[in-house]
Amino acid sequence: MPTTPTASLPATHTLDDFDFELPGALIAQEPAPERSASRLLDGRQGGAVDRHFADLPGLLQPGDLLVFNNTRVIKARLLGAKRTGGGVEALVERVLPDSAAGRHGVWAHLRASKSPRAGALVRFADAFDAEVLGRAGPENSLFHLRFPSDPYALLQQHGHVPLPPYITHADTADDERRYQTVFARHPGAVAAPTAALHFDDAVLAALQARGVKQAAVTLHVGAGTFQPVREHDLSKHRMHSEWFDVGADTVAAIQQTQASGGRVLAVGTTTLRALESAARNAGGALQPFVGETDIFITPGFDFRVVDLLLTNFHLPKSTLMMLVSALAGHAHVMALYRHAIEQRYRFFSYGDCMLLQR
Repeated sequence: MPTTPTASLPATHTLDDFDFELPGALIAQEPAPERSASRLLDGRQGGAVDRHFADLPGLLQPGDLLVFNNTRVIKARLLGAKRTGGGVEALVERVLPDSAAGRHGVWAHLRASKSPRAGALVRFADAFDAEVLGRAGPENSLFHLRFPSDPYALLQQHGHVPLPPYITHADTADDERRYQTVFARHPGAVAAPTAALHFDDAVLAALQARGVKQAAVTLHVGAGTFQPVREHDLSKHRMHSEWFDVGADTVAAIQQTQASGGRVLAVGTTTLRALESAARNAGGALQPFVGETDIFITPGFDFRVVDLLLTNFHLPKSTLMMLVSALAGHAHVMALYRHAIEQRYRFFSYGDCMLLQR
């Protein structure tokens, strides 16, 4: 049964500690009419204040720093068929670096009545054939495919927006626009950094006028972000791996902000994971880093970089519920979620957001 917010959490955390009952009607199926028209639950200072997202600039101070994830969502879902006629649905998890050298490799999840063998060809969108090279990825959970030409171009032309599994409608032209941030730059994500979907040009201009600085990281969000935690004992859970890049300019901006007494606000859990991963990989002091992260943040985590977090509302029993509880406190987060449900906030990728502090 879902838990009730408690005053304290046992020293050993279990999956049930991060459960809650969510009415299905609160799962947002469409974005707000305008990006910044969403609601914002201000959970700083241990309280719960109902606001609108456009209020965000006034909640920050001159000299604070917003760090965004500038990844770009690719049209990663492909529909096709095997030579035998059986249907295949592919979700490209990663475009491999060697594709630039002409090999055009990807790792993908494949759904089919019978998994294709190495050497088989899959016809996608009735437009091109991809060769199955074999199993790949963590625990051989993915398929290594070779496309006939640049995967990014083929996906853009023939793919579908990889909407999350809890969004039930087929992707539309509006999804192609709205399931993407206004500052998306580097293609590679199969899920949007959803806390950043609320920003529009007007809010960004208001933040600049307020004296709030901006920086960026890149973390290509993988489909593993939607995978449920199956281990009751959280110490046994293994996180999926994602590629990220924290550059020297962003590190310098954060160091300058900290030195001058400003606060670092991570826009979304993906940004937070990138920043804290870079600090962990450098032994605690933030340094530029490019590579993989499988960081699993649970209560008790020692945060080194992030002071504030802007984030959407997450699925019950998810690793992201554990992350926000680590930052803001389990009892407080559970109380905020109860308030959000009572006040009919909209949940998940197209839903509303909350502002938390460490």
